This record gives sequence, C-alpha cells and structure tokens, in this order.
Amino acid sequence: MQEIILSNNVKIPMIGFGVFQTKEGKETKEAVKWALEGGYRHIDTAKIYGNEVSVGEAIKESGVRREDIFLTSKIWNQDIREQRTREAFEESLERLDTDYLDLCLIHWPAEGYPEAWTALEELHHEGKIRAIGVSNFHVHHFDTLAETMTVLPMVNQIESNPRFNNQALIDYCQAKGITVEAYSPLGGTGTNMIADKTLKGIADKYQKSVVHVILRWNIQRNIVALPKSVHKKYIQSNIDCFDFALTDEEMLQINAMNTNTRSGGDPDHFSF
Repeated sequence: MQEIILSNNVKIPMIGFGVFQTKEGKETKEAVKWALEGGYRHIDTAKIYGNEVSVGEAIKESGVRREDIFLTSKIWNQDIREQRTREAFEESLERLDTDYLDLCLIHWPAEGYPEAWTALEELHHEGKIRAIGVSNFHVHHFDTLAETMTVLPMVNQIESNPRFNNQALIDYCQAKGITVEAYSPLGGTGTNMIADKTLKGIADKYQKSVVHVILRWNIQRNIVALPKSVHKKYIQSNIDCFDFALTDEEMLQINAMNTNTRSGGDPDHFSF
C-alpha cells in the first residue's frame, strides 16, 4: 500500500475503504472486516452514514491493531450549524469505540464552518485528532476559512472521477499542500463507468479491471481514492492496483473523458 505524507507528516494510505450507504449492522461489519483482511488500512465513515458503531465493532473484531488503521469520520452539517462540533466529535468517538481519530473532516461547508474549524483545531492541538481537514470545499470556502484559521486543512475530500475530474480544484489544493481525497471515484450511482469503452480498452491491455484503472489514475494524480463495495470479491480485488502504471497518453485519455458533470451534491447549492 502506497501512502501520502500529509502536511503535518502524518501518513495516509492512498486507497481507503468507504462505507457511504453501507447499512449499519452485519453489512457494514462484514465489509469492513473483509477490507481489513484484504489489506486495507484506511477506513472512511461519517456520522450521517449511520454506521459508525458497526465500523468500530468491525475494527475491534478484525484482529488488526487500532494504531495500524487510519480511521476517518466527519462532522455533519446540522452539528456545524448548531456549533456543537466538539460534542459531535466526542459522540463519534463513542460510537466508534476509540479514543482518537486519525482524520476528522468538516463534511460540507454548512453555515458556521469557520467556527467548526476552530473547534477542530483545538481538538487537534489536544491530540484527539491526528489530522484535520474539510470535504466539499471550493476555493472561496478556503478563502473564508483563511480569515480565522491558524492551521491549514491537511485534506480536502471531494468528488472526482473520470467524468468529473475536478482538476482545477485539485491543482489548487495540491499547490497549497492540501492532500486531496476522491469520493465516488468510480462515478457514483447511475454513471455505469465500468462499461466505458476507453477504460475497458486500457484495462484489457493490463489484464486489469476498469476499477483498477480508475484507482490507478487517481494514484498517479497523487490523490487518495475511496472506493466502496459490500461484496467480498470486489472489496479485496479493488486494492490490487499497485503493480502496474498507466502511460502519459493513457492518463491524458482518461482526463479527456471529463464532462464536468457531478453525480453528487454541489458545495455551493445544497439544502441538507
């Protein structure tokens, strides 16, 4: 597993296992345990996913030491609006049955996010969070944050896939020393990127899957990718993307697939 070194020298595995829309209970527990069994050491959850308890149980039952797992959760929008970031963080720790997080993110730039960031800075200084960051932030959100922040976000988790590569924002973040994580790296619900002819042609050349090609594209853009699945076969095979490399021409081919079409929410226009 390759890693990226964050701006505060904390190491983050480049492929993480996401549990968005994975059901609390058996489904999440099995998926996380299969991921850890298959070599993942980076698990990404959130309060709003409703499965933190199962993630915590799976980690406890996996036999993998907590200190060997990079665990992320996020502060939800309502908690940001109600200025209860610290309370929400402590509640996540309790559900996850851990005494620290490796990464905690502001989930969306909801009203009150500068105050939420100040709370995360405090928790980071107290040693309760190894790294702090944001999710779904545009450049102007960083500009607003800059007015009061004392610590630059170490991560921005954003939507990025071949049809919405979000490259301008990625370039901005990386120039600032902010590591980018890609959620919905395979395109999200309804995109059917697995059937794309360009990606299939590249995959066939390397005797890999389209998923491997997309994850490899992210790795070569120096981006952390967060694929998800609830099927053991795919969970454990998806991580097999470190033994080949795409050519510059293939990278350009995939970049050219961009249609600038989101499959998820717009950080400037959301109502949740």
